[in-house]
Amino acid sequence: MKVEVYGDIACPWCRLGTHQFHRAVATAGAESDVELVHRPYQLIPDAPEEPRPLMDTVVAMFGPEQAEAMVAEMTRIGAGEGIEYRFDCAMAVNTLTAHRLLWLALHEQGAAVQAALATALFDAYFRDGVNVADHTRLTELAERAGLAGGRVRDFLATEEGRAEVRDQVAAARRAGVTTVPRFVFDNGALIVGVTGTEALGDALRQAGGR
Repeated sequence: MKVEVYGDIACPWCRLGTHQFHRAVATAGAESDVELVHRPYQLIPDAPEEPRPLMDTVVAMFGPEQAEAMVAEMTRIGAGEGIEYRFDCAMAVNTLTAHRLLWLALHEQGAAVQAALATALFDAYFRDGVNVADHTRLTELAERAGLAGGRVRDFLATEEGRAEVRDQVAAARRAGVTTVPRFVFDNGALIVGVTGTEALGDALRQAGGR
């Protein structure tokens, strides 16, 4: 069974929803039967190429009081799910390069390696304060996920995958994708936003005819 998820590395809810999906698959004992494919989406397509503290961006968008309340709540929710969010050290940056790398992982190594890389990118962004547009750090993450470092370095030094990722993001917007994460199941079922591990497990069973 193939499930597609539209999301952005810079989306904390995508981090949470993907984590819950993998937990639902594990609970169902369906690791060998379910393939999760990450499709690109950018919350802020014109985000700057140079990193800046994520909290500066959040405060600029929502104001200091609301920003503080939002990140405190997200941190609390994440902790309850076993996810560590460190908004105080997270660096906001354009995620196109990270999506290009996910595109490469899928096309050359398959969905399992892509999923491992996606988790590594989420942790790098939200937990470790990594600039996920930095080629050196991206190469390190990709190697740990199973990609060849030389291939990744060569890939990042070119424009390969850029047009394909931009086209996929544009196609998602034309198709009405405005909220992520967005899970699309084989049977056409959709789960939009974070609904929890149980709801994802139910959707998996229904899509698998169980």
